[in-house]
Amino acid sequence: MSEQVTQQGLYEQMRADFAQRTGFYMEDNDDLAARLWAVAAQLAALRTESEWSGRQAFPQTAEGTYLDWHGQMRGLTRRAGTHAQGVLRMSLDTALSDDVEIAAGTVCTDEALVRFVTLEAATIPAGQTYVDVAAQAEQPGLAGNAAPGTVCFWTLPPVSVSSVTNPAAFTGGSEPESDAAFRSRILDSYHRLPNGANAAWYEARTLAVDGVAAAVVLPRWQGIGTVGVVIAGADGTADAALIGRVAAVLEAAREIATDVTVMAAEAVPVDVTAQITVSAGYEESAVLLAVRTALTQYFDGSLLGRPLYRAALGRVIYGVDGVENYSLTAPAADVAITQRQIPTLGTLSVTEAET
Repeated sequence: MSEQVTQQGLYEQMRADFAQRTGFYMEDNDDLAARLWAVAAQLAALRTESEWSGRQAFPQTAEGTYLDWHGQMRGLTRRAGTHAQGVLRMSLDTALSDDVEIAAGTVCTDEALVRFVTLEAATIPAGQTYVDVAAQAEQPGLAGNAAPGTVCFWTLPPVSVSSVTNPAAFTGGSEPESDAAFRSRILDSYHRLPNGANAAWYEARTLAVDGVAAAVVLPRWQGIGTVGVVIAGADGTADAALIGRVAAVLEAAREIATDVTVMAAEAVPVDVTAQITVSAGYEESAVLLAVRTALTQYFDGSLLGRPLYRAALGRVIYGVDGVENYSLTAPAADVAITQRQIPTLGTLSVTEAET
């Protein structure tokens, strides 16, 4: 807001105009000056409100709910956040002669107090020492994407169960679509106008299906009259249920005499090995855990059809607070990816660099 339209600026402008027209210069403690100050406050508030309303009128500058409404006008909705999924291993110190019951809804946490909840009841059979239980992060978001071996704390342990861990990473957690990302999709819908038959139309329809994080459309992938649609969820995978939902949407809306095939992206596992030099004053274990978590979170559905660059992995590592330097030994080179493929995290090794 310029100086002329602030409350003080408007007040001075009105007082000067009054003095010019009447020849009387009022003091700040005059009754009329108090009235002008009140009017200036309302005018400044009105100007602020009008400027805000102007920003919400266009998708380039709209925010929040107003941006959602712009999206609805283009047939687009903001993607909701997703819960990271994984497995928790509940263990006993020694095998018992009786079954040990573990209730659904048992809560465990990682070091950052992110909560993970079991999705089903489970039993450690008599004579066995552990059971693996399906679980998910309690809240949607990237914080639930936990590296292996990091979910190892209880809120209230089941009777007789001594320890818990996650043998594999929790993956698939994503944040609700940000204003910036949603705005980009909305503006792209103006630049790449779908016409009911082109790739942009198939892509827009596919991305509107809940659970789809990325899509690649392959026109004439098996000849004239065929369309291939490759999809990936938040964690880079797409199960049969998600494929079925997308296929149903496209089958109901496709043009006549066109065969549409929906398929999951082909996973290309990439092993990542890094040595980290921790900055002075930082706890080594905390920094290494943060690097593992950041790398785990990087491998998501947005990588569909995109090459994996070592430089990108380096940015992820170096972006972690407390990393002074790093050495990335795997992958040894950039990983080429086709349109039907997606890089996924293979084995992950993050250790302290030798000094």
